[in-house]
Amino acid sequence: MFTGLVESLGRVAAVVDEPPGKRLVIEAANIAAGAALGESICTSGCCLSVVRLDGPRIEFQAGPETLSRTTLGCLQPGDAVNLERSLRLSDRLGGHLVTGHVDGLGRLELRRQDGDWLTCFFSAPPALLGQMASKGSVAIDGVSLTVCEVTPTAFSVALIPHTLAHTTLGSLAEGDAVNLETDLVFKYVARWLTAREASA
Repeated sequence: MFTGLVESLGRVAAVVDEPPGKRLVIEAANIAAGAALGESICTSGCCLSVVRLDGPRIEFQAGPETLSRTTLGCLQPGDAVNLERSLRLSDRLGGHLVTGHVDGLGRLELRRQDGDWLTCFFSAPPALLGQMASKGSVAIDGVSLTVCEVTPTAFSVALIPHTLAHTTLGSLAEGDAVNLETDLVFKYVARWLTAREASA
């Protein structure tokens, strides 16, 4: 479990084919220093297990399911990734509950600059948009954000200068794909309501 507060930007050092998956080698000295084998680290919104530590580098294995359903399958050496270590039960929950299980992909449709701030409009599958609400939470590439508004085809978020400078969201271009995870509580409530209606 994570909070969606990015600790560090990592850099892809290598992508190694390991059919049917890939090994991702990430350069992230400050995260690697305190990491342990088997530990879960949220990598641009995807919960991955550390399989090897080599000085400042962390290695993960991503299977075909992860590669086909997230943006990790498109990573190339030199790309930046958002990194967050798992939540301790004693930590403050500054973002929202994030599992690192990506629900689907969104696409940046429009960037609107307003001084140092940026409002971004993302398209997303209707099923995911149905799990969003204005002033609710969403994780984009592992970053906990507040939804500004939701339409039948898109949603928007406002990004402060700190988020733009310290996560990969600042370098997104229109047309780029992102990993989306909708609010965990919303999903459980929706599932409970569906089951309740089915049994009525």
